[in-house]
Amino acid sequence: MHDPVLLSVAFIFGICFGSFLNVLIYRLPLDKSLIKPGSHCPKCNTPIKFYDNIPVLSYLILGAKCRKCKTPISIRYPLVEALAGALVVLAFFHFGFTVKGFEAALLSLLFIPIFFIDLEHYIIPDSLDLPWILIGLGISIIPGALVGWLDSLIGIVVGGGVFFLVMWLGEKVFKKEAMGFGDVKFAAMLGAFIGWKYLLLVFVLASFIGSVVGVTLILISKRRDKSTYVPFGPFLVIAALTTIYFGAEIINAYLVFVHIR
Repeated sequence: MHDPVLLSVAFIFGICFGSFLNVLIYRLPLDKSLIKPGSHCPKCNTPIKFYDNIPVLSYLILGAKCRKCKTPISIRYPLVEALAGALVVLAFFHFGFTVKGFEAALLSLLFIPIFFIDLEHYIIPDSLDLPWILIGLGISIIPGALVGWLDSLIGIVVGGGVFFLVMWLGEKVFKKEAMGFGDVKFAAMLGAFIGWKYLLLVFVLASFIGSVVGVTLILISKRRDKSTYVPFGPFLVIAALTTIYFGAEIINAYLVFVHIR
């Protein structure tokens, strides 16, 4: 299942889809249409020609600048495209061209806009989680999916329920928003795809990564007087990807460690 030709096709598909993900990342938080107008320079509004819209390559050919007004193009655009291609290849390389492979690739592509939008705007648009709860549950019915339908259903309840409880308790204890409702919906969506068992590992990993980053930012902020708030969505994305590919190994290693102790 590691056919280099098929994986190359998967990479090309991934970077092309990554171009669309850039549209989502830019327009969804602004409530702009995903269709009209077409791709254009946000500075001079010049429509982008097809030959200037080739994933990754156009960025390099144009020298990271708009062809007309020479406004710098964010590095995020080729980064998202390359990341999409790499994650799609990883999904099929790890799981093969199977139901699990397609499901992992789909999730990976979905994670990218969630990561960047939440990181920049502190929101996770409903279109990136609510409908996908049902889609994840529907995929779980297919033989060979990441989890069965029962684990998926329980995962939705556990994901949404636990995060809602954390959000509610946080507001009561700290008298301010401790977690956004977008994280609650995202957790329910993750539960639909990976099931409740692996979802618990995602919670642990995301909390650990978030704590390390949070403490680091607090230490830095004391010197630079910067805000230390970081959205939780990106940590959930990193933890979910780690769990999808290495979840079983992490759990087994922990059980061996506990047994030795």
